[in-house]
Amino acid sequence: MNIIELKNITKKYSIGKITVLALENINLTIQQGNFVAIMGHSGSGKSTLLNILGLLDKPSSGSYLLSGKEVSKLSDDELAFVRNELMGFVFQNFNLLSRISALENVALPNIYATHKTKINPLDLLSKVGLAERTKHKPNELSGGQQQRVAIARSLINNPLIIFADEPTGNLDSKSAQEIISLLQELNNSGITIIMVTHEPDLASVANRTIKLRDGKIISDDRVSSIKCCNEKNGIIKNLEHHSILNYSRIKDYFSQALRSLLSNKTRSILSILGVLVGVTCLIAMLALGKGAQEEVKKSISNLGSNILVVRAGAFQRGGITLGTGTRTRFTLFDVIETKKIPGVTNVVPYLSANSQVLYGNKNWNTRIVGTNVEYQEIKNSFPETGRFFTETETIQRTKVAVIGKTVKDHLFGDKNPIGEFIKIRKIDFQVIGVLPEKGTSGWQNLDDQILIPINTAKYRLMGREYIDYMDVQVEQEHLMELTAGRIKKLITQQHRLPPNKEDEIDIRNMAELQATISSTMKTFSYLLGSIAFVSLLVGGIGIMNIMLVSVTERTREIGLRKAIGANNKDILFQFIIESVTICIVGGIIGILLGVTISFALAKFAGWSTMVSVSSIILAFTFSSLVGFIFGLWPARKASLLNPIEALRYE
Repeated sequence: MNIIELKNITKKYSIGKITVLALENINLTIQQGNFVAIMGHSGSGKSTLLNILGLLDKPSSGSYLLSGKEVSKLSDDELAFVRNELMGFVFQNFNLLSRISALENVALPNIYATHKTKINPLDLLSKVGLAERTKHKPNELSGGQQQRVAIARSLINNPLIIFADEPTGNLDSKSAQEIISLLQELNNSGITIIMVTHEPDLASVANRTIKLRDGKIISDDRVSSIKCCNEKNGIIKNLEHHSILNYSRIKDYFSQALRSLLSNKTRSILSILGVLVGVTCLIAMLALGKGAQEEVKKSISNLGSNILVVRAGAFQRGGITLGTGTRTRFTLFDVIETKKIPGVTNVVPYLSANSQVLYGNKNWNTRIVGTNVEYQEIKNSFPETGRFFTETETIQRTKVAVIGKTVKDHLFGDKNPIGEFIKIRKIDFQVIGVLPEKGTSGWQNLDDQILIPINTAKYRLMGREYIDYMDVQVEQEHLMELTAGRIKKLITQQHRLPPNKEDEIDIRNMAELQATISSTMKTFSYLLGSIAFVSLLVGGIGIMNIMLVSVTERTREIGLRKAIGANNKDILFQFIIESVTICIVGGIIGILLGVTISFALAKFAGWSTMVSVSSIILAFTFSSLVGFIFGLWPARKASLLNPIEALRYE
């Protein structure tokens, strides 16, 4: 039975503007069970013919029937499937992967096999006399032993044909004879052997010798009968079933990728380092930005929600003060009337001054604020110890005080201040409460103040009829602009201000201020994140560069993998997995390091940091995408390599 039939096969190569005719109108049939020796001088076309027969190269024209199936026009993936299922290759320079053992080299074609055979790689190594060398790597084997491993590899998928390209070219005479004996034994079992050689002694063991000259067959001598075995003939007809992704195949991809990374530890570590630095920066900077945002939110919450700050005084424009000497002053009557405006929920007056406060032999300079009961509601500042003063105490001008945490620490330390008396401007005030810790708001430290009833401040301590300003809390945010206009109109009428004096009433919408601050902090966070993203992109570019170098270094390995059945997708997936694995490992280490640095900054530098789950997910996802995106081009470049050109790469 004819297993191979070539009709008018021609192969041309273009070298610049020169066209080289390597094969010209080759017509050839090879029966199953043949042992064919192809001979010829250097440049005669024998290696080119072998490469076309082994589907490593495509003819420029002509027809190639394999088991009756036209294969000259098959796609690269279909050719890879046929090579894996029906063919085995034995190369002059062995082409074993140096980083894996003899046993793993033999099993390598199984990674890309669709129809897994049950042939044990150990049995094949025993068959070629290497049962004791299974765990040895190629550099620990002699040339003859390496070629035996290559022969065992060619048999793992029970091929119909074995192609041998100068299989004894790099061996001594004894090893060469052993290899030839092995090939004869395989041929006797029914496997078709097609061997390229330039040595007549080796060709004499074949039952058919074909000689080439200048790309043409000049002789075809048959010596003896052949043996036939066609148990895998039908597989060529099932090309549509090739390249099936499954768990086993994906697991093998990862295994091969990890082996490659571990075999080049220095390069892999440097690649991981680039991603690690980027992810660490990303986590740390997002934590800083998030911490700053939370601090701002905390400060904003101290201002209260839906607040209008109403101040009175000369209006300034362009640095020139208008209306000097006729400054408008607010009174408590303004507070009462303002509270009557529809939509207003609370109005809090303020009268403040700095003063020295005494307790025993301790003193502290702080801010004294006269206000009313609604302060604790509008500022969400209910005492954590003791109580707030009451409306009755405000009316009766009672000498009571609610102190901030900073004042409490400086005057009382760890002692409970409730019930104790402090002197403010030589007047005794009883401490009835301690405010919760609030931090700073703008230029004010809200923990460094003492609150007293507004009437007590006016008539007993400061002796002023007017108040400094007032906070107006509006029921709903969308009413704030309308309410601000009503407040201005009310005060203008009560104080009988002419139209040109209305601008002396300064009303500030704290909601707008809060939104502006929040937007600014968000922009700040984006800026920090962008810097980190850039560093991660730089790491990605480094990975792409290293992967391109890796593709160049491993060109012959890629050629070998394609020769034993790897298709374009197999190579693509392996290199992408290598790139993504680098980024995932770098991402995980970077996340751990970034979290550690964030906590260290918070503990030792006192910076406000907050590591969020979303930032960790973002960093991990982005690092994985960097690996995929920047690994895609090198992986695609590797997958598109021509197998025969890759095998010849030096």
